[in-house]
Amino acid sequence: MSACRVAIGVLAISLTTPSVGDVHLTPKVVEEKGFTVIGIATRTTNAKEMSGKGVIAQQWNRFMKEDLLSKIPNKVDSNILAVYTDYESDVNGAYTFMIGARVSSTKLVPPEMVAKRVPAGRYAVFTSERGYVGKVVPETWSRIWAAIKSAAGGTRAYQADFEVYDQRAADPQNAQVDIYVGIR
Repeated sequence: MSACRVAIGVLAISLTTPSVGDVHLTPKVVEEKGFTVIGIATRTTNAKEMSGKGVIAQQWNRFMKEDLLSKIPNKVDSNILAVYTDYESDVNGAYTFMIGARVSSTKLVPPEMVAKRVPAGRYAVFTSERGYVGKVVPETWSRIWAAIKSAAGGTRAYQADFEVYDQRAADPQNAQVDIYVGIR
């Protein structure tokens, strides 16, 4: 199942920037047990992504064009996950961006793919509006960056964040995505 056929990425917007449309999201805070993802990964920064020389769109294009979801063994479901991890520091530092799927085992990692562990912990879950995925996901990240700490339920942990593209994202023109932001 192809849950998304467009390139998207994280927008790095100052924490003092007003949220899109002056609408603030109220996340739910969940305890995540931690899990493993297999997929393709690259290093980037928010500055690089905003400069027009970003790699996130290229990763999405490759993932979809090569139908890499179908090549990931031991998937626990048909969801696509976009994972932001291995943060160098904070919003200004380098991080690993990965697209893949949650798996039950890492015994068979395909060539040119990696396995990464998303750590257990508290996550603020923001749900995007429904619409074109290339619009609603960046808008949701804009709102996340603009959210005050108390609205997010805690301080960003900068260990791992992830987006879940489930059945609600099957139609990229009318998609809804959950974004999990790691918090302390």
